[in-house]
Amino acid sequence: MFFELRQYRTQPGKREEWVAFMESEIIPFQISKGMVVIGSFVGEEEDDLYVWIRRFESEEQREQLYKAVYEDPYWTDTLSDQVGALIDRERIVVTRLNATPRSVIQ
Repeated sequence: MFFELRQYRTQPGKREEWVAFMESEIIPFQISKGMVVIGSFVGEEEDDLYVWIRRFESEEQREQLYKAVYEDPYWTDTLSDQVGALIDRERIVVTRLNATPRSVIQ
């Protein structure tokens, strides 16, 4: 099992709109495809920072879920353009993490 910590920078003045879009569209859509979303967060001191964490059982599962989400027509035809309008895709940082034995998140 591993986690994916995803850090995004929103376009100027778009963070609240991005959070609403994530919570009403993207997260529910991804969950409907089998993604496990552990949480989402905004920066307390950085007004453009948005972070979310997803969990995967294996690399094979991650590949299957990526395909299910990012190749779905709803993603390619509807959501993708909206994502590009709200976040700076050039500044996305994805970090893969493994929980330590005593981590509360497993």
